[in-house]
Amino acid sequence: MLEAIAIEKHYDHPAGKVHVLKGIDLQISDGEVVAIVGPSGAGKSTLLHIMGGLDHPVSGEVVFAGENIYKLNEHKRAQMRNRNIGFIFQFYHLLPEFTALENVILPALVDKNVGSMDSVKVRAVALLDRVGLNQRYEHKPHELSGGEQQRVAIARALINEPKVVFCDEPTGNLDSESGKGVIDLLMELNQKNKQTLVIVTHDENIAKRSHRVVNMRDGKLV
Repeated sequence: MLEAIAIEKHYDHPAGKVHVLKGIDLQISDGEVVAIVGPSGAGKSTLLHIMGGLDHPVSGEVVFAGENIYKLNEHKRAQMRNRNIGFIFQFYHLLPEFTALENVILPALVDKNVGSMDSVKVRAVALLDRVGLNQRYEHKPHELSGGEQQRVAIARALINEPKVVFCDEPTGNLDSESGKGVIDLLMELNQKNKQTLVIVTHDENIAKRSHRVVNMRDGKLV
């Protein structure tokens, strides 16, 4: 379903180019749970952002459902990303002035093909129920615990029913109990919805429960 081909990424620096990714090749199958592990600075998050269409590679291709996403213009790539890809980040990135329900609804407002506002709201409520936040619809982020905020972020990532969900250290900012709840929820989503998950993590529990573990070091797969 998703393939990274010969991905290179570097940044210019006064001391010379900093090579972050050095010819990465990676294939992700439909319905697979893949954990990407490795030390800090290995290039894991950069690879995730490039595969998810958030950051351009210097060279190489990312092919999603048979199409090279970096041959699309910015508008079409944004449409593809919004309809097919969900993102869950370590620091949630919820908008503080909006309620949990409003935060979940936001990605659906970008796509005019998702249906009426009433149907979007029904879907958002169902997702918040599913992640255990049926009493938190009208709460703003500062009124929620870290684990609850991450669950809102998961619901938001799922509102457009994406084919693949990219998770960047989804438990990295949580205590062990909240982290376990998030892992359980992600694995349940994969099992019930067959959603593809690509998870950058230092959490051994996620790695153990994934279908496949990919190790990175110094910008390469090892």
